[in-house]
Amino acid sequence: MDTERAQADADGRWRAIRDRTRLGGRAAPPEEAPYVPTRDGGRLPSRPVPPQPTHGYSAPPAQGYAPTHGRAGSSPAPRPPPAPPAAVHDPAVQLLRRSFNGPRVLAFANPKGGVHKTTATVLAAATIGSVRGRGVLAWDDNELRGTLGLRAGSARHARTIRHLMRELLEVEALYGTELADRLDDFLRHAADGTYDVLAGEENPRFAEKLDPYSVRRVLELLRRTHEVICVDTGNNVESANWQTVLETADQLVVTTVPREDAAFTADWMLDLLEEKGMGGLVANAVTLLSCPTPRPSPLLDDLARHFASRTRSVVVVPYDPALEPGSSIDFPQLAPATRAAWLHAAAVMMAPFAR
Repeated sequence: MDTERAQADADGRWRAIRDRTRLGGRAAPPEEAPYVPTRDGGRLPSRPVPPQPTHGYSAPPAQGYAPTHGRAGSSPAPRPPPAPPAAVHDPAVQLLRRSFNGPRVLAFANPKGGVHKTTATVLAAATIGSVRGRGVLAWDDNELRGTLGLRAGSARHARTIRHLMRELLEVEALYGTELADRLDDFLRHAADGTYDVLAGEENPRFAEKLDPYSVRRVLELLRRTHEVICVDTGNNVESANWQTVLETADQLVVTTVPREDAAFTADWMLDLLEEKGMGGLVANAVTLLSCPTPRPSPLLDDLARHFASRTRSVVVVPYDPALEPGSSIDFPQLAPATRAAWLHAAAVMMAPFAR
């Protein structure tokens, strides 16, 4: 992979965006802003959601939902409480309740730190799990120390990917209920049981780098028990963890914030993936712009338009004060506007598989 050439190409594109912004040459806003549906049947002005490309998702007619995989555990996870009548007809809810035609792996990626990769991984799993009720997992595949296990689920034990790797051969040999029960020993769970967590190693002294073969074995194991696997890929594009997840992912979710350094790194990453022959993954990617402050950034519109030219869709999720401390994430406690935006974002991510 010619990283110098890829970085030079990205740098040239990025200077053009930056200069246009600083000179006040931003494109005019759309004549009519899109809206995000809410669970109570209303519509939220999607200032945080920029125009979607014409090839964005459109929900098909609702069908009965019968998951093909249960949550890894000795007893089924509780389903969410009955949704209000308006939510049943929400196109995003209808889409997320359909079959995805097999297990799907979503890779949340951006080599830059502080761009809400972990937050996005947790909230995507929480959103999809809240609709489907089971069969969703978030995996912290950071090369070294990860924090996803600290921000999601209940820490009923301290076991991580390191402990699973030690007994992987034994677990792989199991099937059905035995497999679900044994794998459950290594997972943490959301408080409401709607998604599971495979934590990364939280003590850097014991962190182990996985080789490509091991990463593929873990993903194949998780596919046997879960329908949707959301992976926090970490920051090292040279690691086997990062590269193998991207090579095997069904959906790339590019996470960034409206800052030049964060968006430049995301743009550079897309060039690297294209250079490595993953142009299809890039073209079908979803760019997730997270607002880190309550005040809208002047870069937001330009970045949304730029990444709309490189990826399938762009979705912006709003600032929520409940996420600012960086502590454990409790999805039901987020603001209604935040949950509505994440419902829309999750539907956009899963749209190619629900058709």
